[in-house]
Amino acid sequence: MTPAASRRGFLAMTAATLAAPSLVRAADDAVTIAWPSDVPGWDPNQRFTPDAQSLFKAVFDQPLDQAPDLKLVPHLVTRWELSADGLSMPIDLRDDVVFHNGERMTADDFRFTFFERIKSTPGLDIANSWRKVQDIEVLSPTKAVMRFSSPAPTAPVWLAFLGSYLVPKGYVEQVGAQAFAQKPIGTGPYRLVEWEVNGRIVLERNDKYWGPRPAIRRVTVQIIKDPSARVAAVQSGQVDIAINLPVREAVRLQGEPKLAAELDPITRIILLQVRNDLGFEDANVRLAAHHAIDKAALSRAFYNNAAVPLSQLATPGTPGYMDDFSVRFDPELAKQLLAKSGFGPDKPVKIGFATTNGQFPSDYDLARAIAQMWKRVGIEADIQVIEYPKYFELNRGHKLPEATLYSFDNATGDPEIFVGYMLNPKLPFSPWQDMTIGQKVIDLFNVADTAKRYAGWQAIDREAMEIGAKIPLLQSVLTLARQKNLAVTKYANGWVLPQTMRWT
Repeated sequence: MTPAASRRGFLAMTAATLAAPSLVRAADDAVTIAWPSDVPGWDPNQRFTPDAQSLFKAVFDQPLDQAPDLKLVPHLVTRWELSADGLSMPIDLRDDVVFHNGERMTADDFRFTFFERIKSTPGLDIANSWRKVQDIEVLSPTKAVMRFSSPAPTAPVWLAFLGSYLVPKGYVEQVGAQAFAQKPIGTGPYRLVEWEVNGRIVLERNDKYWGPRPAIRRVTVQIIKDPSARVAAVQSGQVDIAINLPVREAVRLQGEPKLAAELDPITRIILLQVRNDLGFEDANVRLAAHHAIDKAALSRAFYNNAAVPLSQLATPGTPGYMDDFSVRFDPELAKQLLAKSGFGPDKPVKIGFATTNGQFPSDYDLARAIAQMWKRVGIEADIQVIEYPKYFELNRGHKLPEATLYSFDNATGDPEIFVGYMLNPKLPFSPWQDMTIGQKVIDLFNVADTAKRYAGWQAIDREAMEIGAKIPLLQSVLTLARQKNLAVTKYANGWVLPQTMRWT
């Protein structure tokens, strides 16, 4: 089905809903959310899909959590202490947590999730983040010690980040990974009761939850890929909250009396993921592509100036951010660099350029504007629209084109997860495969001293920009609109958590 056909169908459904008020939300303890993409499956350890994290966090719990300002806070784990050499970390677990099937959570489930399952189940993304786990020693039902093969300075932050959700050892072993991904059991504040792939997700409150009881009893997530359709849905009252709306629409909806709309900078980076081969093998071409982009104009045109222009793989206020570093917009310099390699407006270098359309605010419009900026200096980009899940498939197979527009999530703000994971050629997160920087990245993963590793990541970030290994563009912006009397906690990393919602 084409996006246009999908939108026409959705708008027709919206019109029908408006004609039949009984279909609109009928209870104050229910919420309907418009979401841009489905989960890849309900195994939260399997795929690092940033936009699925808010949904996973409704069904599963993580050992540690983050406060709205991103500080680490206790969750399933009540105490943790990373050793000075980064080689071990004792943890204490809560003793009052049960899975949705009534089984009590213990340290055996922790060991299974972060060690046994990684060893026995191939293809889990969590195996990349916890590749250094040498063993997890279970001391009691609530105590364990994580032991690492080399220093793991980011182990605490990873306990609250992508893929690190505790799963039940007994249930997973009983039904198998495939069945678990269809009918998951977690310890989270909600239970999954219905899942129609690329259609809708229905969650029911877990009344035996160990933590604060959510105010909302039933959550329905409508998967609406077309951003215009998400706008229509929230404006008509078909849904109560919608995320990742076109910025111009979010600004317009701020004037709607019954709606509240927001544009919030978050700890994601909009960037161009680039290869070090094909049409981008030449550093002059890569650097020209960077200098040719007017990032301030992009922010002004597509993000109402809310997206901060970036020249590095870090967002302001995070430990890796460098106040004294920038890559200037200079189209004349871009032309000079291209001329050194025999290219120019009359003889353009040709590259492939992939983008999503509607996955994050203004993505396709942003790609078209960049392509126009490139054309002026001598870079001809063939824009290819890909689905969000296709990005991960192409990236793992090293089949992305020279440049790909992407929003890289780092809910923790740690520079290792920005710079290290975007430039490590041994991990499946970057199309950049050159070992010139790659070996320095791999070596820095083993540095335990915080000050040294922060300085190291900043140095690698500078070097990467000097050779055009990445092209940062903007600090990503979360756009959403909600019914004005629906309150939701705002997180600096962009989480939109159903368990924090309530009607006022």
